[in-house]
Amino acid sequence: MADFAKLGIGNIVEQVIVVSNDVATTEQAGIDFLKELYNEPNGIWKQTSYNNNIRKNFAGIGFYYDQARDAFIPPKPFNSWILNEDTCLWEAPVAKPDDGQRYTWNEQNQTWDLV
Repeated sequence: MADFAKLGIGNIVEQVIVVSNDVATTEQAGIDFLKELYNEPNGIWKQTSYNNNIRKNFAGIGFYYDQARDAFIPPKPFNSWILNEDTCLWEAPVAKPDDGQRYTWNEQNQTWDLV
């Protein structure tokens, strides 16, 4: 199965659809199928991948498609977080403790607080 993300205003993912590999033999074949299926000849679709083989991350509703990076980027969880250019994922400015306990990010103090 092939997965496709429909892009809306500002390249924000509005929908993710699964298309049979029999239909989506190429990315363009899948896009053409979806444009016809939804009767949206100007619709913008990009293929996405669960195993992150293409476009860095699997697209989700609300993700941003960055054309320059050819990557899907999730919404920024906190203002202080920084985009990792290699993974196109957001990272806290302070590493999360790796001691097996549960933590939550405290944006005001920019610390990981024990839950």
